Amino acid sequence: MTIDDQKKTAAEAALEYIQNGDVVGVGTGSTANYFIDALATVKGKIDGTVASSEATAERLRGHRIPVMALSQVGDLSLYVDGADEATKHLHLIKGRGGALTREKIVAQVSEKFVCIADQSKLVDRLGEFPLPVEVIPMAQSMVAQQMVKLGGQPQLRTGFTTDNGNIIIDVRNLDIENPVELEREINQIPGVVTVGLFAIRGADVLLLATDSGVEKLARK
Repeated sequence: MTIDDQKKTAAEAALEYIQNGDVVGVGTGSTANYFIDALATVKGKIDGTVASSEATAERLRGHRIPVMALSQVGDLSLYVDGADEATKHLHLIKGRGGALTREKIVAQVSEKFVCIADQSKLVDRLGEFPLPVEVIPMAQSMVAQQMVKLGGQPQLRTGFTTDNGNIIIDVRNLDIENPVELEREINQIPGVVTVGLFAIRGADVLLLATDSGVEKLARK
């Protein structure tokens, strides 16, 4: 089974969490795109969606799935999204697609966060994947200096602007021993909008697709 096959399998497995009348939060990225395609097969079951990015909203509308503003619906029962890395503790790194801030907002207001991923995303310790940090442009240099003090190697994601009009700094070689503590520390740096650590509000369920099927890890 290829990586893409695994992503598709994990995405389809998330459909079981959808209830009649749900408004579903939908993430951003290649695995989330497979979920959108799967969601189209049961779109009559839901009342609509909340998208975590303009790209996701466009794909949803392409399937004629209603997209609603979060302010219209308030809290959500379900949020489905992928991850760049995940641990057995359901801590995540997200943000390869640059939508980490909106993803974090939608995750925060959702009763259940189901993360869908292929088996390559499961790691013992976060940090091999560069940690994305969304930053207000004028704070770029200062935030980069703070990342160096934390032991990381910051690099501007060139040619990219978030849907919020900000920049992304990708930080390599961070030692993420305590994801919750590091998330809080980086979020306190002036100019940081948010960091791609999803540990304070991690996933509730991880659906991990392997060659032999879908493994389910759930928060106790």
